Amino acid sequence: MTAGENAAQPAPRDETKCCHGQPGETPATVHPLAPLTAEEIAATSAILKGAKGLGSMTRFISVELHEPAKRSVLDGVPAGREAFVVLRDRDSRTTIEAVVSISRGELVSWREVPHAQPGFSRDEFDECDTVLRADPGFQDALRRRGITDLDSVAIDLWAAGHTGPAEDPARRLMRPQIYVRQGKFDNRYAHPVEGLTALVDIDRMEVAELVDHGVVPIPPRHGNYIPELVTGEIGGYPDNVPAFGSTRSDLRPLEITQPDGPSFTIDGNELRWQRWRLNVGYTMREGLVLHQISYDDGGRERPIVYRASMSELYVPYGDPNPSQRVKNAFDIGEGGIGPWLNSLALGCDCLGEIRYLDVVMCDDDGDPVTLPNAICIHEEDDNLVWKHTDGNLGHAETRRQRRLVVSCWATANNYDYGFFWYFYLDGTIEFEVKLTGIVSTGAYEGEDPVCGTVVAPGLYAPNHQHFFNMRLDMSVDGEHNSVYEVDTVAMPGAEQHNAFAAQSKLLARESEAQRLVDPLAGRNWTVVNPSVRHHTGRPVGYQLMPGTNVLPLAQTGSQTSRRAGFAYRHLWVTAYDPAQRYASGEYPNQRPGDDGLAEYAKADRPLVDTDVVVWYTFGTNHVPRPEDWPVMPVSKVGFHLKPVAFFAANPALDLPRPGHHG
Repeated sequence: MTAGENAAQPAPRDETKCCHGQPGETPATVHPLAPLTAEEIAATSAILKGAKGLGSMTRFISVELHEPAKRSVLDGVPAGREAFVVLRDRDSRTTIEAVVSISRGELVSWREVPHAQPGFSRDEFDECDTVLRADPGFQDALRRRGITDLDSVAIDLWAAGHTGPAEDPARRLMRPQIYVRQGKFDNRYAHPVEGLTALVDIDRMEVAELVDHGVVPIPPRHGNYIPELVTGEIGGYPDNVPAFGSTRSDLRPLEITQPDGPSFTIDGNELRWQRWRLNVGYTMREGLVLHQISYDDGGRERPIVYRASMSELYVPYGDPNPSQRVKNAFDIGEGGIGPWLNSLALGCDCLGEIRYLDVVMCDDDGDPVTLPNAICIHEEDDNLVWKHTDGNLGHAETRRQRRLVVSCWATANNYDYGFFWYFYLDGTIEFEVKLTGIVSTGAYEGEDPVCGTVVAPGLYAPNHQHFFNMRLDMSVDGEHNSVYEVDTVAMPGAEQHNAFAAQSKLLARESEAQRLVDPLAGRNWTVVNPSVRHHTGRPVGYQLMPGTNVLPLAQTGSQTSRRAGFAYRHLWVTAYDPAQRYASGEYPNQRPGDDGLAEYAKADRPLVDTDVVVWYTFGTNHVPRPEDWPVMPVSKVGFHLKPVAFFAANPALDLPRPGHHG
């Protein structure tokens, strides 16, 4: 990952040399957790191709930093740079994991993973599209619906999921969703081709299954949102649907300026702002990854989180119709955030004094691909952090809140997701997902659908849910932590019947640490360090404060119940294991069962005064509204991490009065 301009594509190089120098050399300026550079990805590819003679039938699914051992990083022990690579051999239908030492210029390990399907690459999406369009059976099905112009057909590619034997995990399958465009920029989701389902074998490059459940008329009405289309300059809505007219002219300019520049600094991938310090990283699967989040408390660097990432983004649909019931997406495990990241634009996606970071990924051939301006860093005003007016003295004190924002946006077919980390002046951390884009749609005739919302004649948006799982490798003042569930409960027996108190329960083992939110009890979960005490005698801690949340509505026997066990509990706590990184398991793509969190926790490891990982799942029901069409207003969901007995007092007491800057 590089700051600013696009990184230049690397020239051919000697594969035995490290991208930072000679084999074995790792400059002190490179943080051990810094993402791989374009040169390192190119070197990794060259080493693998040289060692294994890889040809065109082997795809590079991902290349990322093989993170050194946590203990080595914390102790400052130098380690060579390594890459972790996932490959797919189409000839043998095999998934392979490899570790490459970039520093030494050699292959460290090579392991075939049986019965595993990795996430899809961008090239595979393109190839699936080509295969389906060329299939005679598919063309016949389109003709039965009056579609003869293949150029008007738009295809979204989804993972196959696992509904039964047809989705044999030995085959690499994709499930297309079909739409029709009425013009180049027309919103395809206004015109779904209902009742036609297909499976495409990407290894064999053939249509493995095509089922026509019956012709449903294609909804004719436009659902455009591009201003030129909406206002009629290109050709707007049909009769009986009012156009919005010209865009608003009464919004005055809003400018955010920092004449002296921002208050944060970036050195490589290390970000510093106020008392905060963290390392900004990235993987092709997880997207944004933050390492070593700490706070400078009076000259003492205090760790809080060692590694924070989104481990899964899961979207099950709740409509039993044939074209809809197959929609069941593990967007991270089946595809990864990487291929879907946006290049961000100043004034559109971000306002103010912005610093961007580029992201470097690999393509199917293992060559580096740089996405400019993928991660946005800025600070913004956030109203007040504290205030008090003493009426007796006629004196008021006010301090304004400010937050550091680290964010990125990704587009997964119809949906757009924004992932936002916020760091506040009072020691609070917040993570928020912003959901927007376009609802997935279906066509119907006759009675209105029960499991969706009609948004136009013959067009509806099916009900669905979104679940996000965060993996938080906690390190509150060190690695030895414990987790308590804290409820606020009424205390019986008080004379005035008004007593209530916070009641804590230690989650001592993994079997006990599978919990649900309880907003009526104000439930939170506090991660403490029993060995470090606050001046009041309590152990220091950070508490996870849930936001709004839901549980899966899919019943026993559904894909969700079989494959996404993590979503049925909001909080999981496990003992640290670097191999357990994803709530849905290593390879959820087409997997019939579950090998993620629900399996990890069966070990029932002890969790007291040890290295723990907190997994928090938060979700939202989306029963679409007519106002979500043709493009959704942003909705938000997330959580907070707040200090509790971590600081001696309010850490924002030393802020200057508004208008006074140090």
